[in-house]
Amino acid sequence: MSAELPKRFEDGLREAVGAAHVRSDASALEQYGVDALGISHLPDLVVTPANTKEIAAIATLCNEQRVPLVVRGAGTGYTGGAVPTRGGVVLSMERLNRIIEIDELNLLAVVEPHVITGDLQRAVEKVGLFYPPDPASLEKSSIGGNVAECAGGPRAFKYGTTKRYVLGLEAVLPTGEIIETGSKAVKNVVGYDLTQLLVGSEGTLAIVTRITLRLVPKPPTQATLLAMFTDIQGAVDAVTALLRRRVVPAAIELMDADSLNAVREHTGREIAPKGTGAAVIVEVDGSQAAVDEDIDRVAEACRDVGAIRVTRASTAEERDQLWNLRREMSLALRGTGLLKINHDVVVPRGRIPELFAIVEELKEGYGLRIASFGHAGDGNIHVNLMVQRGNAEELARAKRAERVLFERVVALEGSISGEHGIGFAKAPYIDIELSADEIALMKRVKAAFDPNGILNPGKIFPTGS
Repeated sequence: MSAELPKRFEDGLREAVGAAHVRSDASALEQYGVDALGISHLPDLVVTPANTKEIAAIATLCNEQRVPLVVRGAGTGYTGGAVPTRGGVVLSMERLNRIIEIDELNLLAVVEPHVITGDLQRAVEKVGLFYPPDPASLEKSSIGGNVAECAGGPRAFKYGTTKRYVLGLEAVLPTGEIIETGSKAVKNVVGYDLTQLLVGSEGTLAIVTRITLRLVPKPPTQATLLAMFTDIQGAVDAVTALLRRRVVPAAIELMDADSLNAVREHTGREIAPKGTGAAVIVEVDGSQAAVDEDIDRVAEACRDVGAIRVTRASTAEERDQLWNLRREMSLALRGTGLLKINHDVVVPRGRIPELFAIVEELKEGYGLRIASFGHAGDGNIHVNLMVQRGNAEELARAKRAERVLFERVVALEGSISGEHGIGFAKAPYIDIELSADEIALMKRVKAAFDPNGILNPGKIFPTGS
């Protein structure tokens, strides 16, 4: 791929989408050159197409001229997946933002990729349906980005992640062809499952332009409980106790003292009183009778392992406030002014105690402040290494601890990423989890979709592709 754009390339883009939707001004390049990771690489151009036909024309032009092409949703990713590390064109999906259809009979929705997750949830709930995936960024993140990263969230314990809800896709290949994968049917076993191959592929294989999503009936009632503990071990024990009692909550969220304190300082409100060592939020849903029984079992399990306080949200407003504070946790930690190195590691549920033991070892062994919170129900814990900005020695210790964390997590039969993906931030560590043969096979898949390597280059694999 060329280091600078070919002659008349920008003219070709303007012909494809209209001059008003091709930008090269400094403010646009800065805005679209960074995501939530906070590490910027500027593109050469930003283009905002309106439909699939225009996207196909852009891809064709970039492929013919060997110009890097990076697709961007809402920019909420934490691993640099939408950052144009090799310049070229950023293709923003912001104009493709329609909910095309909500099919109440067949329990599905058809959407364009820039529909915001929270907006879709509210739209389907108005007709008694439910779209369960709920990343913390649901009020900002787009469905297309959720599909690209296979987003999860608190409700993944009971309902699963994004991939369970994607029935079909329309997508543009890097070479410009338009394909349709899957269907509106619940069952479909014709040929290779290209739909699931594209889900979680981090924008490296194709440009998703329309998504068919499975919905489920909205649970008639919910109950939410907050349990507080003197230390992190008590909260971990509570999660284990719930699993052993075969309670299946919609969500189990765990927060350590550092995370609770950061939320208190950031928002002026508190999830738990100062001095609380850890807290767990548990939500159950279903019929009223089942919910009442399950929430009582949850409270009993928490008290049995030493909870110092157990309270149930008595109104919808209290429940929403509790979850809103939980969703502020990552922002709150960033609000400390420290550099937050965020890792979304995941282990089998039964090995959560071992994961937290590893975190304590890293705190002590590397002299680091580490704040941990996350989706304890499915073993996905966000381990945040908090480092003083400008302290090179502390950053070096954090980087050494980072690799040890990944190695130990994989040894626990876990993964270095449960929902944020690899992007370029975690690419140097992918060989901790994947063998050379597995990486080689994935690169062959990449080459089959993208023979000239133009689509989101430099992501996932250490050497790029």
